Amino acid sequence: MGTPLRPVAARSVYRAVAPPPALADVLACGWDGQTGWARPLRVLPDGCADLVWDDTALTLVVTVSAPLRLWIPASSSRVGVRLRCGAAAAVLGTPMPELPAGATRLSDLWGADARRTEEILAASENPRVQRGVLEELVGRRSAAPDRRVLAAVRALGVASRAADVADAVGVSERALRRHLVDAVGAGPKQLHRVRRFQRFLGRLDALATRRTSLAGVAADLGYADQSHLGRECRRLSGSSPAALVRVAEKFQTASAHRGHDRGHDLPRHDPGAL
Repeated sequence: MGTPLRPVAARSVYRAVAPPPALADVLACGWDGQTGWARPLRVLPDGCADLVWDDTALTLVVTVSAPLRLWIPASSSRVGVRLRCGAAAAVLGTPMPELPAGATRLSDLWGADARRTEEILAASENPRVQRGVLEELVGRRSAAPDRRVLAAVRALGVASRAADVADAVGVSERALRRHLVDAVGAGPKQLHRVRRFQRFLGRLDALATRRTSLAGVAADLGYADQSHLGRECRRLSGSSPAALVRVAEKFQTASAHRGHDRGHDLPRHDPGAL
């Protein structure tokens, strides 16, 4: 089955907000949006985990190694919070390798607490109120994340040698791998690839406006060459770098015409998809 055509009048909306200061160590952001039209949503790997309320169920969405495809109905209104890479296991109380990639009903992990939260979420139609409910849930369930893990996650966005990162955070290379696998679901090498790919996605706006080039970005981010960047993009997103740039160009144009929110942010999802 091919990708559904977008209705002419349909519009996907996504809004992200900073987390409350008290939860800044465990939450990257909160968000809400409208689907606009039915289609598969591509979720790009970033090592984060989202708690997502879709007006029916509260689910956990995780990916750290490959893009996911999740079907989103046209009428979907969604609210979520994004757990930081390296902090999700501390919030969930479960080592990340024990969780399946994709969407998991949160009640399968947290039982009655998650079901009560679903009832509270269903009683409101205000995205800000619903986001506050999710933030309260995270705050109630969270343990403090290992700061060595968070420091290693940040370092692996730039450094590629596990030994260097291990030295920087004060653990052995073996311990670093064990901590990262438990906290993120990936070892240092895979996490470095994912974090660097996310840095590439952050350059798409500059590429779309021709302020830089693919070759220049590849060199700046430490890829061996532009071909290496291309292979990594296809492996982690299913698209070439040029295809991702073209999508960014489309949404820059659409945003200029609309004068307000663009579609879903590229670092985790297809642009225009929520």
